[in-house]
Amino acid sequence: MRPRLAGGLLLRGGRGHTDPALEGVELVAEGGEFLLLDEGEAVEGLVRRAEVGRYAPPCTPLTCKAESLTYIARMAKVRILTDRVANQIAAGEVIERPAAVVKELVENALDAGATRIEVEFRHGGRSLMRVEDNGHGMSRDDALLALERHATSKIVEAADLDRLASYGFRGEAMPSIASVSRFDLQTREAGSDAGTEILVNGGKFVQVRECGRPVGTRVEVTQLFNAVPARRKFLKTDQTEAAHIVHCVRLYALACPRTAFTLIEDGRAIFRSPECSTLAERIAEIFGRQTAGALVPLEAVEPGLRLSGLIGRPGVGRATRHEMIVFVNARPVDSRTLNYALIESYHESLPKGRYPLAFIFFECDPAAVDVNVHPAKREVRFRSEPQVRGFVIRSVLQRLRELGTIADRGLRIADSQTAGAFASPVSTKGGATSVLTSQPPMPGPIHRADLAALQASMPASVHPASSIRHPVSSVPNPQSEIRDPQSPAPAPPAAPAWRFVGLAHGNYALFETAAGLVLLDRRAAHERVWFERLREQFRSGTVPSQRLLLPVPIELDAIASALLLDRLTFLNGHGFEVAEFGRNFFRVEAVPSWMEPADAEPFLRDLIGAFREGAIPDRNTELAREELARLAAARAVRLPETTSEPELRGLVAQLFATRTPLTNPAGRPTYIELNHGELARRFQK
Repeated sequence: MRPRLAGGLLLRGGRGHTDPALEGVELVAEGGEFLLLDEGEAVEGLVRRAEVGRYAPPCTPLTCKAESLTYIARMAKVRILTDRVANQIAAGEVIERPAAVVKELVENALDAGATRIEVEFRHGGRSLMRVEDNGHGMSRDDALLALERHATSKIVEAADLDRLASYGFRGEAMPSIASVSRFDLQTREAGSDAGTEILVNGGKFVQVRECGRPVGTRVEVTQLFNAVPARRKFLKTDQTEAAHIVHCVRLYALACPRTAFTLIEDGRAIFRSPECSTLAERIAEIFGRQTAGALVPLEAVEPGLRLSGLIGRPGVGRATRHEMIVFVNARPVDSRTLNYALIESYHESLPKGRYPLAFIFFECDPAAVDVNVHPAKREVRFRSEPQVRGFVIRSVLQRLRELGTIADRGLRIADSQTAGAFASPVSTKGGATSVLTSQPPMPGPIHRADLAALQASMPASVHPASSIRHPVSSVPNPQSEIRDPQSPAPAPPAAPAWRFVGLAHGNYALFETAAGLVLLDRRAAHERVWFERLREQFRSGTVPSQRLLLPVPIELDAIASALLLDRLTFLNGHGFEVAEFGRNFFRVEAVPSWMEPADAEPFLRDLIGAFREGAIPDRNTELAREELARLAAARAVRLPETTSEPELRGLVAQLFATRTPLTNPAGRPTYIELNHGELARRFQK
């Protein structure tokens, strides 16, 4: 007989005896089990070293009467979770997606001294993930302990956290993975005649037996999140999850170039990298020769600090930060301190909005950096962040100055990476394509023939004789431009009668009006004209394109390739023709007529960056076209150093023929007006 207490009193551990008046009522829970007693039982006896829950102090002796038992039972609402539930909760912190499983297992393999690691996965890691290494392996007892919570061979006491030299040190990873999957571990250490195999299914041990295998460890994870279907629903497509796994493996391949890596997806080897003697060789294998050729070595040392790796040449940038890869003591991490130091170092070498290309290794005393900030060890915190930041900025700036390519701030404004392609497209009739045999000369932003044709086709309301003032305060929100393509377009405002005065700083045109002065931003005006022209082409589906005689090759990383493959149909319907030409390798066979072939690669990389950041939505085609036209307009403008008055007048006419002449696609004003009252106030009249 084992009566139960409805309120949930827990008596745990210790030794005792049974009161003769309550025959069959046990007060002792042997083997660490919990005993529940019924409410209202007249229990009075001696219990040695008993605990109520976990937090009550041990008592010797302790007399428990019926009244006290009932009272405590009603108050005890805190319970101790079972190890299985605790492991599944820990899995929610550590195992976010299949790539996190691969990360933990690869870290363990590297910590075991492996010189060869093979990673295999199927269906984005949902059905299978296997990591096999030739490290030192484990004994039977160590393998069993590795599946217990808080078990690790990396640290013994808290002080060991200040001198960590290993990747993995937490004790939750292995049992957390085993609690949400079917987990098969095979391992053998040197000197053992046989290995050990442990099979765990959903946190429950199925079998432990001897097995034959070479020295090392093999972990196979199948049916991930089958026991937690709610977590499985949040996984992305197989292609996206596979891209994250590939990216994770490549990060550790960069961190350890002297370790051979093999990556197999769905039975096909997609990445084989033998031992590399230098980081440059590993980068060339992973990111391609194009990326490796744009890098220069970096080496800097100060007391207690060291910075090494490869950084991009001045002028070579990316639209996102995804190719700024940082390692702290050989651990791939996300560090705001190092990332912002890199960005600040390039502020004179890259235009605003561009990010440097960098693969840097920062080394310091392990006691000066905290790697235990994030459960998955993705973030780190430095003890002296200003010192680290200053060291990185000084080191990178010195290397850039040695290259002697830091340009003047004024020249950076006209950098080719932000200037984009060209302002006037190649005219084609009926959407027919033409073949380019060589690069055409760069046309100017406005052609007089185009101007005459435009003015002839303009409605009667657009006439230079009319004069309409547009105060800057009436600048609309650029998001309000998105409207139903079937709705009738509003009548464009009339072109004003402005008298041209001159050109200032190459980009600003000064006009005299009856009300005062107008300063026109040439680039902003061109962007507005191009945006509306491209938007109408995208909506109508008549985007003129030019087929290339020599296709432009582009080599991407795994995640960028997955993003591009998912959107090839959308991209090819807007003037491009991009074809897959191998794993993570593409060829641009045609580009829109407004783009030069040489600009195809940087534009596509920027476009993929916008896809990655979510700036171009997947499901709303109309919004996606708006954003694509906005990005293309910024790249379709290249201003000549000089321009003539007729060209500027033609630009004004084109600007006021658009729907929203007051702003460019990004919402910045295309011109500002200083009326007589403002001029008088400035001159204190």
